[in-house]
Amino acid sequence: MLVKDRMTPNPITITPDTLFSEAFRHIREKRIRHLPVLDHNEKLIGIVAQADLLHASPSTEKTLSLFEVNYLLANMHIREVMSSPPITVSEDAPLEEAARVMVEKKIGCLPVMREGILVGMITETDIFETFVEVLGGEEASLRVTVRVPDVRGELAKVAGVIAKLGGNICSVARFRGEAPEHCYITFRLEGVDEDVLVSALMDEVEEVVHICCAA
Repeated sequence: MLVKDRMTPNPITITPDTLFSEAFRHIREKRIRHLPVLDHNEKLIGIVAQADLLHASPSTEKTLSLFEVNYLLANMHIREVMSSPPITVSEDAPLEEAARVMVEKKIGCLPVMREGILVGMITETDIFETFVEVLGGEEASLRVTVRVPDVRGELAKVAGVIAKLGGNICSVARFRGEAPEHCYITFRLEGVDEDVLVSALMDEVEEVVHICCAA
């Protein structure tokens, strides 16, 4: 799955000259948490997050009254609080690449680019929703997690066991183990009796870690 399959296209944008109050209004009324910042040539030059606006304060060492603080905030321009240059991702990048960048950079969204032009936004919520969908398997009746050696062919071997029992795999995900020589595989499947499946898997995997009826 690619970023363009999950991004929000045509995001609301602002300019460096947009006032703090206007940006905050967009975030509140549109229920969004990030606003890309474009210059007069429609080039992406920054991004401002809801947290940036909430934590903004006038740049002064003087003691100000509440009225003065509110006045300065109302007249503050986005260029004073935006993050620049923004970290971006291509629309044709794999979704997991966008997730990796967000984790590494500790950010909650990425502007999505096509040949230097902003075409969308991908957020941590989009990533979470995809993760839930991958492990959701609405048709599935069982959720099974097994631990196997982290070597080639283990996934195929487990899938083969399920196939021999007449089961249908609705979704699958692989996770790292505590040690590099192990990994975990989680399946959602249907058409197999739980006791029969556990018995068959125990002869092929290191451990059946968890099994339950899928929600």
